[in-house]
Amino acid sequence: MKQLLILLCLICFDGKADLNLKVNQGHAKPLPIAIIEFEGKTAEEKKIARQMTQIIKNDLKSTGLFDIISKSSFVQQSVDFDMTPRFSDWRLIKANALVNGRIKMMEDNKISTGFRLWDVYSSQAMTHSAFKTDKKYWRRTAHLVADAIYKRITGEQGYFDTRIVYVSETGSQLKRKRRLAIMDQDSANHKFLTNGENTVITPRFSPTMQTITYMTYENKIPKVFTLDLETGIQKLVGQFPGLTYAPRFSPDGKSVILSQAFEGSSSLYLMNLETKRVRRLTKGRFIDTSPCYSPDGSKITFNSDRSGRKQLYIMDADGQRIKRISFGSGIYATPVWSPRGDLIAFNKMEGGKFYIGVMKADGSDERLISSGYMVEGPTWAPNGRTIMFWRQGKSFDDGRQEKAELVVIDITGRNERVLKTPKEASDPAWSPPLPLTLK
Repeated sequence: MKQLLILLCLICFDGKADLNLKVNQGHAKPLPIAIIEFEGKTAEEKKIARQMTQIIKNDLKSTGLFDIISKSSFVQQSVDFDMTPRFSDWRLIKANALVNGRIKMMEDNKISTGFRLWDVYSSQAMTHSAFKTDKKYWRRTAHLVADAIYKRITGEQGYFDTRIVYVSETGSQLKRKRRLAIMDQDSANHKFLTNGENTVITPRFSPTMQTITYMTYENKIPKVFTLDLETGIQKLVGQFPGLTYAPRFSPDGKSVILSQAFEGSSSLYLMNLETKRVRRLTKGRFIDTSPCYSPDGSKITFNSDRSGRKQLYIMDADGQRIKRISFGSGIYATPVWSPRGDLIAFNKMEGGKFYIGVMKADGSDERLISSGYMVEGPTWAPNGRTIMFWRQGKSFDDGRQEKAELVVIDITGRNERVLKTPKEASDPAWSPPLPLTLK
């Protein structure tokens, strides 16, 4: 049975104001935006309104595209939700955009959230939306408001109502415990998914469901599982002889592609999750690993040593027409196709240093956007604008190692920031936008 999360999501008005932030340039100056604390009449409404306003500010600020104007600068301290702002007051503090909103408690423990986005210089409303939800989803509603603002100003889909699954790490390198963990993209609602008895690696989201696939080693035997995040149901995909690497869903969520090592080589295999039938996609005495589908499912990118050292390749989904796409110096690994289909993110190692980079799907326009002692595991935000990866510091002879942490960066190489986690963290995967219904 499905429970309706968003009972009403109504876009009442979408104005034709001129304000638009172009984010396809190498550098865009952050847009000054004023966000007034949302209205609420009762103490409970005011508390929720205050918390939601802060989440919206944090979401937009985290992109590096918005400059949130301090409340202390406001000339007009509040704007009644049903009234028009005094735009001259907002021009004085150089705000380009203005947001105000209102929270109302309703029957059956539900809340109504309305907001307005204004173009200050054209003195027009840009969009006016309302959401009606169960009260317990107030945090998600704030992310949805931020998504709507982001989309209206940038023209791109927001990515704030999403989650991150990753590997939480504790202990020394000689006795490391690795557990699956999940949290919202802003680090809220953190919880562990496994108890740490068995090492887990490479969690990956299904593009169509709130399901992940991951690997675990039980009694040194590699096993691939799927886990439904809403029901908690875990299913064994299969046990594989030899070493198995990096399972990842197909775009339709019906299959898993992975790399399996056997007798000195490693090939790519596709398993149908319903029938459990396995099909081998690559052959030869090569090490083929880290497969990832293009968004439309027609192509697969992977890394292979078939040219003598690890490089990036693409091929048709049936394993035919293999083509090398990386030709720079160094070693390339873990390619991940952007949700837009235009770019492939990857790891690169050269001169004893690690890099995160992006290139077009044909291998052109390679750009290195971050570096470190060890940086690995790129994963894309659903709109293809932002990349997350994990960074590890140096190791020492006594088993100590500098902290492993999750890092977020814009595809331009700007706005790099560390994502807060309770413990050390590695191998992140970004979810698709959350559905408006939960099981």
